[in-house]
Amino acid sequence: MAITLSESEQESLLEFSIQVAKEAGAVILQGSKSIRQELGGSSGIDSKKNSVDLVTEWDVKVEEIVRNAVKEKYPDFGFIGEESYSKGLRPELTDDPTFCVDPIDGTTNFVHGFPFACISIGVIYQRTPLIGVIFNPFLDQLFSALKGHGAFLNLTTRLPLSPPSPLSSLSSALIGVEWGHDRTKELVDKKANSFSRLAGDPAFGVAGGKMAHSMRSVGSAACNYALVASGGLDLYWEIGCWPWDVCAGIVIAQESGGFASGGPHVNHDGDVTEEILHGRKYIVVRAIADTPGESGREAQKRIVKEFYETVEDWDPK
Repeated sequence: MAITLSESEQESLLEFSIQVAKEAGAVILQGSKSIRQELGGSSGIDSKKNSVDLVTEWDVKVEEIVRNAVKEKYPDFGFIGEESYSKGLRPELTDDPTFCVDPIDGTTNFVHGFPFACISIGVIYQRTPLIGVIFNPFLDQLFSALKGHGAFLNLTTRLPLSPPSPLSSLSSALIGVEWGHDRTKELVDKKANSFSRLAGDPAFGVAGGKMAHSMRSVGSAACNYALVASGGLDLYWEIGCWPWDVCAGIVIAQESGGFASGGPHVNHDGDVTEEILHGRKYIVVRAIADTPGESGREAQKRIVKEFYETVEDWDPK
């Protein structure tokens, strides 16, 4: 029989996720400091060989903290974690509550001490994201959301941080993008071409150029979702992430009024489906104000359409 969650049980589950995220955050800070002391400013960082998603023993430590806490408190719930998934523990998604965890998202940042690394704890219920908790211990920023209850920064400040404004086109947008871990020539060329069209000025020879305000790469999918939910980024796009990278962020972004979706051939208007969650192609647009003749949701979909008409598409490995 499938596990059902009452409203109060969902709220308790959010409180539990927040507490575990805070405990894990302390370990993340300890790990980052330890690694940088070991490197001692040497060239050891080059061992990553251009891999943005650097896996360390601290990734495993943090996931074990979360997994053990879940096993003790919610032994019948599912668990999908980045590290355990890479080792072949790949449970089938069901209607039962399932934790979806990235122990350290932004591992390269974590190694360098660049303050955009976090733990991301999502809970999937009835095959759609229900709870999202993202904690960046470097900046002491806790983003949290329960479906239907809004999104918050540090538990008290409702997201977005300021009233939503209109967004006329990509030319007015600050866009989150990432180079990712796959640096093969074919993929780098596709991304470079996409970034060129997003940033380029058509008046100076960039065919299809949108001349966006600018682009940012913070090195963490979860942090990008949090920035969109806050209203700092207008949108974020990436191909190649996994459910644990985005699950928590999807809930937080949606509860802030954002629109989260998948690849260019996904057509949906509602909950993020299992197809989107596992599709490895993700886009999210911040809350947009209604304007005469166009609702905020219509504007979000228009921006997504314009974006996908601009960039190249590919299937991740």
